[in-house]
Amino acid sequence: MPIQRLKGALRILLFIAIFFGGVWSQSSGVIDDFLFYLPDVQYLAVQHLWLTAISGGLAILVAIPLGVALSRPSMAHLAESAMQILNVGTTIPTLAVLALSMSFLGIGTVPAVFGLFVATLLPITRNTYAGLKGVSPALMEAAAGIGMSPAQRLLKVELPNALYVIFAGIRTALTINVGTVPLAFLIGAGGLGELIFTGIDLYDPVMMLAGAIPTALLAIVVDALVSTTAFVVVPRGVNPSRA
Repeated sequence: MPIQRLKGALRILLFIAIFFGGVWSQSSGVIDDFLFYLPDVQYLAVQHLWLTAISGGLAILVAIPLGVALSRPSMAHLAESAMQILNVGTTIPTLAVLALSMSFLGIGTVPAVFGLFVATLLPITRNTYAGLKGVSPALMEAAAGIGMSPAQRLLKVELPNALYVIFAGIRTALTINVGTVPLAFLIGAGGLGELIFTGIDLYDPVMMLAGAIPTALLAIVVDALVSTTAFVVVPRGVNPSRA
């Protein structure tokens, strides 16, 4: 009972804070300043999502087959070594990866996509590998016992049981990707980083927040979309959120 009262009090305080925050924003002119940057936000948000979609899509297309290949018994001796190589993309700061990409590929979208692709690859590959290796041996034996081929076991037993873990990797990777894309502005690829870094350089908090707030909202939206997709796609029997 006290916990319920505390939750109710916190909700009331939250509503009051939002109300007075809106009143202050309107009276101080902050909302009008934000609206001034709205056309820029709309244009740069499309660039931001485009960079996320290309780099994230390429990472998914490469990482899932790579994780499947590394999970095969014949690749067991190479799996961890391959993971350590992929780990370079997350160990090295993303800005350094983008700078190295720019050194080889020039300035613009191509080096940005490559750098973001490298930084996004590991979580999806590792979760694909971990999900497939975590399938119950009893299920694999039962599948082999009824005469399934290795390909049938992979498609009908392993992947459906590993989907929840794979989607967790995709969800993490894409959310991080959205938050990392602003750095691509520094090598001429556009995105909401243009408002963020220009606002910092000009000491213009409103311009900076006009880029930072939409970036945070995009990350939340992407996370929610992947989570919803996982809820619908992953079979009920192996989906904890549908239990």
